[in-house]
Amino acid sequence: MKFYRHKIENLIMVEKIVTILFPKFHKNYVFEGESHDFWELIYVEKGEVVCTREQTEIRLSQGNILFHKPGEFHKIRMAGSVVPQTMFITFVCKSAAMSFFNEKQFELTPECAGVVRNILAEAKKTFVMNDLNLCVQKLDLAEHANLGGQQMIRIYLEALLILSMRDQLKNTNRESFVNREILSRQIETLVTGLLKENLYEKLTLDDICKKINYGKTFLCVQFKKSTGRSIINYYIGLKIEESKKLLAAGKHTVQEIAYLLNFDTPAYFTAVFKRTTAVTPTEYRLSHVAASGR
Repeated sequence: MKFYRHKIENLIMVEKIVTILFPKFHKNYVFEGESHDFWELIYVEKGEVVCTREQTEIRLSQGNILFHKPGEFHKIRMAGSVVPQTMFITFVCKSAAMSFFNEKQFELTPECAGVVRNILAEAKKTFVMNDLNLCVQKLDLAEHANLGGQQMIRIYLEALLILSMRDQLKNTNRESFVNREILSRQIETLVTGLLKENLYEKLTLDDICKKINYGKTFLCVQFKKSTGRSIINYYIGLKIEESKKLLAAGKHTVQEIAYLLNFDTPAYFTAVFKRTTAVTPTEYRLSHVAASGR
């Protein structure tokens, strides 16, 4: 009998939880606003609030959820005569499918509302919950934190996002949010950013997949669709471009540059450089010196 190990594709992978808040507001409370480089969701358990997103006011009533994407300025004020009960979760997630939640506001299903309550219940047993204001910057673990509580919060949050997407897409074409061309570009941005940050390292495809949270085949196919090149070929190309700058600066030998950029050997670096540029690193350096008149 043959057994095949199926690699699980992650539609959404939450990397970090920043804050979980269930603050006690007075009915005239106003928060003047902020922006940050991570996602935020606001869920109204009771009452009404008014959120302002990039100059647009949005009224949220009981059972409504609203998402703010990274970098989006937003503020909030209370509305109505009932003191609202509102939950705020901020989190880091770089999954391409999160683009679905850009500028999204909708009413949660009873199932999804139950998941929100699970998040809050787990958070109260895992972290020291500050319920007074929105200015908490750090989650502190409770003295006797729930076993596996942090992981359960992440699992519940991922479930909330996926179940919400399913509900919102049940009467539409699912490809409308996962447009393949857009997805390929998003993956290109994620991968190229990672490669540029690690020019002086030696990333493998497995390293890249682990950091980006996609399967190897899917990632490679989407990246090639967007760039016309394989990930490793693109990575080597970036390293060669960086080596040109180092050669022109003249502060390092060819051998030092080879090791700085994590090529296996100077000979391999020279071979790749010549295959890419049609000249050797030494010839490139000499031509640059001649052109600059040094």
